[in-house]
Amino acid sequence: MDTEFAYWVPNVSGGLVVSDWEMDTDWTYEYNLDLARTAEDVGFEYALAQARFFGSYGADRQLEALSIANALAAQTEDLHVIGAVHPGLWEPGPLANFIATADRISNGRFSINVVSGWFKGEFTGFGQPWLAHDERYARSEEFIEVLKALWTEEYATYDGRFYTIGKDIDGFDGAPMQPKPVQDPYPQVFQGGNSTAARKMAARQADVLFINGGSLETIRGIIEDVESYAEEFGTEPPRFAANGFVIQRDTEAEAKETLEGIIENATDEAVEAFREQVKQAGQSSAEGEGMWDDSDFEDLVQYNDGFKTGLIGTTEQIVERIRKLDAIGIDIVLAGFLHYDTELEQFGEEIIPAVREADPLDPTDVDDVIDEDVESIGGAEVAR
Repeated sequence: MDTEFAYWVPNVSGGLVVSDWEMDTDWTYEYNLDLARTAEDVGFEYALAQARFFGSYGADRQLEALSIANALAAQTEDLHVIGAVHPGLWEPGPLANFIATADRISNGRFSINVVSGWFKGEFTGFGQPWLAHDERYARSEEFIEVLKALWTEEYATYDGRFYTIGKDIDGFDGAPMQPKPVQDPYPQVFQGGNSTAARKMAARQADVLFINGGSLETIRGIIEDVESYAEEFGTEPPRFAANGFVIQRDTEAEAKETLEGIIENATDEAVEAFREQVKQAGQSSAEGEGMWDDSDFEDLVQYNDGFKTGLIGTTEQIVERIRKLDAIGIDIVLAGFLHYDTELEQFGEEIIPAVREADPLDPTDVDDVIDEDVESIGGAEVAR
């Protein structure tokens, strides 16, 4: 199998779960540099640095995503590092040069994840307007188009609703940007979001769509929808990545016990605050569907619905789960861990080689389990 693997860079404090349950992880640069070098040694292709600016749901310290992504890319040899950016908090013109520079420093191993935004306070708190849900995605599309123009055109011009570049510049017929990135035609554009607006944007603009955790049925539905939009628009559909929180233990019972402990010790106030904030995501769209639209308190203890994907159990069970994800169209598994100190390395040494050696499932074999049972573990909905 040719499934690729990414991991969440823990560049914010509090780990990947909103819980007081014991976890072995850290947020500092030195820690993350050691982790990145370990990750590339054990077979991870990608590292995703998350973006937070205000302390929330336990993440009271944050290393800025693009900065740490650039630093990690410069200090590794093979790892492809992705930095998250929020249109509206960043301007695409200067950012295009930053990304091109980082891509050259890393020799073509730097990309961005465009996050249209769900945390209203981070926008209004920095004096930026808070746009309606679909308008945020419309702005993100223009943001990406401006980046691509600057990366590929000698003199770029753009005249949109949200961005205008290349006008009224003495001596230029547009906005210049040199040097261009190493990646051809430009650095990969990853994208978050699962709403209708996000799916359409992914079909038109993204190289990879990150999908929140979910059952096979939910994830395949999003993939099929995006592919249908790409056919409608006459574009190449993106590749697809699924988020999953990994609890790899010697027995299934031990894995379930760990999940129950995480949820039982959830930081209630922080989870509730997060649940209130994410109402600005897919729930605020016209159709009321998208990221977190059906997530309960227990699901949100892992803030990208990572429990739902079902990467919880023994090595063999997790490998089998990844085979099913591959069969429905997932190209990249985005993993988070409780104990980064040991579990990321264990995953790379045991699960990644096993996936590489495994035979792909025939997609038709998955049809029989697509409407699979969902097991409640500690109140969280976990696909089995």
